[in-house]
Amino acid sequence: EPTQTLQIFQQIMEETPWEMPEMVMFGKKYSQAGLSTWFTNTNVSYVYSGITRIPHAMTPVLHGVMSQCALASGAEYNSVLVNLYRDGNDSVSWHSDNEEINGSEPTIASVSLGATRRFDLRHKESGETVRVDLEDGSLLVMAGLSQHCWVHQIAKTKAKVGPRINLTFRRVVTSQQS
Repeated sequence: EPTQTLQIFQQIMEETPWEMPEMVMFGKKYSQAGLSTWFTNTNVSYVYSGITRIPHAMTPVLHGVMSQCALASGAEYNSVLVNLYRDGNDSVSWHSDNEEINGSEPTIASVSLGATRRFDLRHKESGETVRVDLEDGSLLVMAGLSQHCWVHQIAKTKAKVGPRINLTFRRVVTSQQS
C-alpha cells in the first residue's frame, strides 16, 4: 500500500543515523556510493570489504518490517543493513553477501522503499544475468546457494531517479553454531 510504504520510508529517513563508511579495495580507501547503517539486537558488528559496521539498536519500524519479512519468507532475521541510494549515482557493484557472519546458506530478505531501481544478478560460472526492477514495497528473497553461485548489484543510472531505501534483513550467526 503506497501510503504505508511512504510513511515507513519517511520514518526510516528521519530515524536513521546515516553513515558513509570507507571501504578498502585493492589497497585503496573509497567512500561507499550511498549511505548505510547497521541495526541489530545481537550487538554483533558487521564486517565486509574492510569495514566494521558498529551495531545500532533495532527501531520499532524496522522490527515491524522484519516481522513481515519473516512471515512472508518463512525465515528468521535478527539484523538489517539499511541502505540509502540518494539518486542514480548511488550504486553497489557486483558482490555476494558471503561473509561468515551470515552463515553458510543465508536467507536475505531485501525490501525496497521509494524509487524503483534495477537489480542485476549474475551467475558466477555461466555468466547468465537476471534483471529485476525493484519497486516501492517489493520484497526480494535470496536463499540457499544464492550467495555462493551468484553476484548481484544495483548499477548507476543516468535516469532521473528519486531516493530509494533498501532494507536487507539477515540472521547473523552470533556464535560458532553455523
